[in-house]
Amino acid sequence: MLFTTFPFLVFLLAVLALFYLLPKPARRYLMLAASLAFYMAWNWKFVVLLLGLITVDFFAALWIRSRQGPTRRLALLLSLAANIGMLGWFKYANFLRETWFHFARPGAPYHPLDIILPLGISFHTFQSISYVIDVYRGEQPAITGYVDYALFVAFFPQLVAGPIVRAREFFLDYFNWRKPTSEEWQRGCAMILTGYVKKLIFADQFKIASDLYFANPQALPGLMPAWTASIAFALQIFFDFSGYTDIAIGLALLFGFHFPENFRRPYLAATLTEFWRRWHMTLSNWLRDYVYISLGGNRKGKLRTYLNLLLTMLLGGLWHGASWNFVIWGGYHGAVLAVERILWNRRRPNALARLPLAALNFLVVCLGWVFFRATTFAGASYVIHQMFSFATAHGHSILTPLQWRLAIGTLVVAVAEEYAGVWTKLTEAPAWLRTAIAVLAILAIEIFSASDQAVPFVYFQF
Repeated sequence: MLFTTFPFLVFLLAVLALFYLLPKPARRYLMLAASLAFYMAWNWKFVVLLLGLITVDFFAALWIRSRQGPTRRLALLLSLAANIGMLGWFKYANFLRETWFHFARPGAPYHPLDIILPLGISFHTFQSISYVIDVYRGEQPAITGYVDYALFVAFFPQLVAGPIVRAREFFLDYFNWRKPTSEEWQRGCAMILTGYVKKLIFADQFKIASDLYFANPQALPGLMPAWTASIAFALQIFFDFSGYTDIAIGLALLFGFHFPENFRRPYLAATLTEFWRRWHMTLSNWLRDYVYISLGGNRKGKLRTYLNLLLTMLLGGLWHGASWNFVIWGGYHGAVLAVERILWNRRRPNALARLPLAALNFLVVCLGWVFFRATTFAGASYVIHQMFSFATAHGHSILTPLQWRLAIGTLVVAVAEEYAGVWTKLTEAPAWLRTAIAVLAILAIEIFSASDQAVPFVYFQF
């Protein structure tokens, strides 16, 4: 059930109506049932896996809370084994098996296992892992109500593709719930509408250009097609994923929950370090808190710091998908982050210097996106070669005039928000102006939507 479909809107209105009609004690049962129904609309069989992991982590946390000594560590290890084991089997079994075949039996026919990746498994396992580790560290009390904990993991706005919500963030609202104010309702609806605009107009438009090129890069040789295709994908994945999280944050707000920000104009970042403080912020923070710091962070000398950065980003790349391209993408980011740590002046650049630095950093990010988007290493290598093929014909941009106007327009809006807070001021504008903008946004979706069919979000595959 996609957020951008009519059945989901009917589902949402029904759940919202029941949520506010039912007495408060009954709402948690409604929300859990609705969340499980939402998940089962994709494939009902995998709800057993979801509830199984929820049960393991719920009792592991209670065990950790009530025990001392090595038994606490055993409970933690059992929880980690269950989550990482399931994630590893469904997401990486074929990847590891194919890699083993390649080295151990070169030339032998390889037949992948018939494995279906459960929707959202990368997100809800990371969310559960953070909860159990926080309980183990004494940073989060164990939740004693099974329904309460199950709702934390399965809450439908963020279940499929995030943001990755920490237990302390969710339960702060859950146990101190208050009815959303009229301003919060308006902000929630505005975020949902913004997410629809990002997805249906921008992401799906740039997807057309990206898919056209990456389906057969050899058909469009040259420097310009390669770079503009990479830019198209960079814009597609940003608008697609940030659009999803805008909708998720807006939906949660309608139910009285305040989810953390996940994107903050990442392509205006002056360095790759800053990019990761603005891009998929909940994953960046998760990797920092549960991987980078656990490896030692920057506490064990410079060389170990650079190695920890590289290992953390390699894991982040592998988290995105079972492919050597994702490993290379993560390693590329880790290596650039380490080089920045060595060379970059820690002083904050002024506004004048930020723009050329942001443009350069955007190209660095686009270069990495090639490995993220290409389906094979050979395909990615070809595209990278074309991006620097100055001696051959440069070719033509694959972006249409409409797509260029969309790209330039969003850059202007992003800069205006970064330096003048235009969006913040807009939320404080008179009601008539906000209503007019909302009507125009709905009309724009109707006129400029790239497809009549619902296009799945990019991160559903992760």
